[in-house]
Amino acid sequence: MPVAPSLDGPRSERAVGAQLESPVPKGGIVGVLQQPYLLRLLVRRQLAQQYAASLLGFLWSYIQPAFRFVVYFLIFGYVFKIHQGTPNFAIHLFCGIVFVHYFSETVSGGVRSIWTNRALVKKMAMPREVFPVSSMLVAAYHTLPQFALLAVICVLAGFSPDWTGLLALVLGIAIIVLFSTALALLLSAVNVYYRDFQNIVGTLLQMIHFMVPMMYPISRIQDLGADHPVLYQLYMANPACQAVLLVQRFFWYGTNNHDGKATGINGAAGFPPDMFWRAGITLVVSALLLWLCQKAFSRLESKFPERI
Repeated sequence: MPVAPSLDGPRSERAVGAQLESPVPKGGIVGVLQQPYLLRLLVRRQLAQQYAASLLGFLWSYIQPAFRFVVYFLIFGYVFKIHQGTPNFAIHLFCGIVFVHYFSETVSGGVRSIWTNRALVKKMAMPREVFPVSSMLVAAYHTLPQFALLAVICVLAGFSPDWTGLLALVLGIAIIVLFSTALALLLSAVNVYYRDFQNIVGTLLQMIHFMVPMMYPISRIQDLGADHPVLYQLYMANPACQAVLLVQRFFWYGTNNHDGKATGINGAAGFPPDMFWRAGITLVVSALLLWLCQKAFSRLESKFPERI
């Protein structure tokens, strides 16, 4: 029987030059953005679940806001005669409906996202922030066609853009995205511990339509501010209110500016004179809130498997 020859001589050592990394995916918003394939997969999965066995499918993202628009336009526009003092009242109203729809869908979808995907949370190693972030992207997917329709209507109405309005639009989008994502992150984690939160949030979101200047002009709130300054400041501190005002500054003001109907920043149909200062502060606060909600989510997610 042959015998293998012995190996004499010094042993060679193999050195690995690469730094060892943990196989566990990084958490946080940064970790989510570093996995775009997973994010796209969850967005497609959520859309498929929403439209499963649905005859109209994606058209529901148009039907529901359109129905709400018709009801608000008839009641507030003609019953309460608000359209008489607000030029292009339909565009004024539609600007608010588009942004409020995005905010409501992001928060309501985000608060249920962890619990709805609890099977994936228990079985797969992934940044759990991906679920509320995917809910935000689904809301954006539903809102973008409405946003495009708003732009087309404004162009047909004689839209005249300006650089100040464009700045207002960018600020408004940034504020509503940061603020709604922060709330979705925090509430999705809290809802794992106390599932009553999804019902509480759903109830509160029904009031958001009345807490932003879309069914009435901001001038009515300004008139009340002289007698109730504290309530006025609380109203204006609402980031959703700030975002609606900013998007109206781009679309609604642009459709009135070409024919002289716009009365200027300080006019009766205009905007608060400190709107951009407030918007800058709100943008910073929303970014800070997102960071704090991310930290709170990271602390709460350690007990998700026990609660789920």
